[in-house]
Amino acid sequence: MPAASIRALRLHDLLDLPISELRLLLAQGQAIDPRALANMEYRGTALGLPRFVEKLTWKTFQKVFCFDETKGVLRGWNVRVQQRGIGADSVPKQKHGVPVTFGHYHVVPARPSESPWPYADGLLIDYGLGQNARFDPMGWVRDPLVSLHADDVELLLGWSYVDLGFVRIPTPSFFALERERPLSHRAEPPRAR
Repeated sequence: MPAASIRALRLHDLLDLPISELRLLLAQGQAIDPRALANMEYRGTALGLPRFVEKLTWKTFQKVFCFDETKGVLRGWNVRVQQRGIGADSVPKQKHGVPVTFGHYHVVPARPSESPWPYADGLLIDYGLGQNARFDPMGWVRDPLVSLHADDVELLLGWSYVDLGFVRIPTPSFFALERERPLSHRAEPPRAR
């Protein structure tokens, strides 16, 4: 994809791209200053998955980034949201008046050499560091994350692969993140409660 068209990308441009083009965008992405993500909530949109999988799971979600001052790390979690359509404000699903969260993670420097597919020098969402429940399979998931526009964290592109230590398995699961609002709630990971 030509550089000029990358600069003009918006969410709607990504929705129907084939995995081959999403992979190319991931490889051409821009670095992200992790401080720019701190204490922000992003609206997420699943990309690259077959429609029947989205119907069984979800199309939209929320990713939250929170700077943990006590540990000095950028951490985060996913939030289940009401499926209100692409571009609609995220409304978290709640249980006992608290947003339903899952997939806690730490954000670390990129590790492209460990990835089964190439990606630009962005960041890595590492669920293995997120203190998820002991047997939660999310602990094996890694999400490379890049910006689609230089020096801009309004639209990000991520992708998931499974890291079993001895082998890394690519998935067809890509996602776009659009900056939505400042942090509105803090969630503790399951093993920290």
